[in-house]
Amino acid sequence: MTLRSKTGWAILAVVLVAGASYWQMRKSAGPVTSAPAPSASSPATPVAGEQVVDLPSSNLLTLGLQTMVFTLPVSGNLKALNTVTVKARTAGELLSLPAREGDSVKASQVLAKIDPTEYQRKLRQAEQQADAAKTQIDIAQRQYDNNKALVDQGFISKTALEASEATLAGAKATFNAAVAGADVARKTLDETVLLAPISGQISARLAQPGERVGVDQKLLDIVDLSSLELEAALSPADSMDVRVGQAATLTLEGREQPVNAQVQRINPNVQSGSRSVLVYLKLQNTQGLRQGLYGQGQLELGRQQVLAVPLEYVRTDKPEPYVQVLVGSRLSHPTVTLGKRGRVGSDDSVWVEIKGVEAGVQVLSSRAGAMREGLNLRVIPGPSSDNTNKP
Repeated sequence: MTLRSKTGWAILAVVLVAGASYWQMRKSAGPVTSAPAPSASSPATPVAGEQVVDLPSSNLLTLGLQTMVFTLPVSGNLKALNTVTVKARTAGELLSLPAREGDSVKASQVLAKIDPTEYQRKLRQAEQQADAAKTQIDIAQRQYDNNKALVDQGFISKTALEASEATLAGAKATFNAAVAGADVARKTLDETVLLAPISGQISARLAQPGERVGVDQKLLDIVDLSSLELEAALSPADSMDVRVGQAATLTLEGREQPVNAQVQRINPNVQSGSRSVLVYLKLQNTQGLRQGLYGQGQLELGRQQVLAVPLEYVRTDKPEPYVQVLVGSRLSHPTVTLGKRGRVGSDDSVWVEIKGVEAGVQVLSSRAGAMREGLNLRVIPGPSSDNTNKP
């Protein structure tokens, strides 16, 4: 046998040994099958190598019926229910005006005095005219009595009696006019002393002693802070649900504690310029408050049981609002329809009614942030909280 033939047989033997080894390995490993692809019907089945994100249970809210308090935001400035501007009723020199801004005054307290000299003289003149008219009545009365006696005796005609009767009537009319003039002069004299029409505080002093003031010139502004109300402007649509007696909670600038208020009046007219409806809410506690303070708060319109979540749970980074819902271990993004807004219990955050999901599903809190739909989540124990009612 040649060297070439020996080499060929050696190669053939190596190939046969390698083939036998490969066949033995296939036989011992069993049949080869391909891994099934994940299906939509079993989203909770994790795929080998897929990332699993841990989610604390405190970040889940079990959707259920909530007793929602429907509210309407209101805002405006505080106004005193009773505000009076004191004006001069007579012209003259202002002798005294002791009250200044911030002073407290009581009803019927003397606020100002105007020089009464001119009006005292006018009153004296009117009284003297009345006395003179009274004298003329006495003269006319005696003449009438004399003429009546002469007529009864037949010495004069009835025409003379009628003339004296007319003279007496004229004298009486002149006297009544003089008395009325004296009353007017007396009233004008009384008006030189100005009295406080209400109790309150001086908010503005608009004149100084020594000035000559005219009729209806403004002297003082008085504000009664014992009764304050908030004037809120609402749109016509929002005002349709507002009723007298509804309660509101207000927050005022410079005051930490909220103040309770109640709808006292509703303006029947729509304002021509702003097209708004004015609603007046009377404050129940006015201690330490001032007119003109800005306040805002929520007006309670009613209560109803609805499916609701905190407004911050609703995401709007897609064309339509949605919530993040945990289905099994997969994250879903169902689209929802938003309804009325309000408060739940003592929670100050805004809740919103949602439609499009069923009660009992678990909604991700806003603390979890935005997550990709279809993500595989694993719920781990978190801080204890009542996930049924509050996040």
